[in-house]
Amino acid sequence: MTYDLFLGDRMYSSWSLRGWLACVAFDLPVTTHFVGLYSGTMAQDLAPLAPARLVPVLRTPDGTVIGESLALAETLAERHPDAGLWPADPAQRATARWLCAEMVAGFQALRGACPMQFQRIYRGFAASDAVRADLARIETLWTHARTVSGSDTGWLFGTYSLADVFYTPVAARIIGYDLPVSPEACAYCQALLSTGPVRQWRQDAAQVTYDPEPYPQNLSGDPWPIA
Repeated sequence: MTYDLFLGDRMYSSWSLRGWLACVAFDLPVTTHFVGLYSGTMAQDLAPLAPARLVPVLRTPDGTVIGESLALAETLAERHPDAGLWPADPAQRATARWLCAEMVAGFQALRGACPMQFQRIYRGFAASDAVRADLARIETLWTHARTVSGSDTGWLFGTYSLADVFYTPVAARIIGYDLPVSPEACAYCQALLSTGPVRQWRQDAAQVTYDPEPYPQNLSGDPWPIA
């Protein structure tokens, strides 16, 4: 029983990373397929999966197509209850769902100003008030999660869960743009980016180059450390 997962790109596609981690980080059987996110063929490539129009898209072994990351994640958790995608404790599970839902719907300033990328760590990025407000809200949610779970360090709910998956691209933005967050938040971001699956994703991302880059920044920066 193997899932087919359709993704856009490893270097820049934050939603692709979430979908991939939702499978790979929990050892679920998956075959990945890449569509033309930046080549202009994505609509054509996804046509057999209609009405899906964005990545990631999951196709189950029985042929059911699921679009949207949160629906994909909930489907996997439902089909694999022993894989630990959500925390086992009901209060923690509800809180984790809250954090993921707010990630899907929120933080537009951060997402717009700081596209996810694994090319380099930029220096001198000037965070707007709106970006700083998003960062403050993210830290508030992370602190609340740890209050609910009692986890002082490491994963938000003690063991790795979908909440950590959904905030991994946030961590890439925070580190990749050297954004102002607390030492505790920075340590959590570094932990998220240091897992085996994310290191593999970064290694594979480095094998593909774009000219021109999709999201150029007029900033100096250091190469992202090799995974």
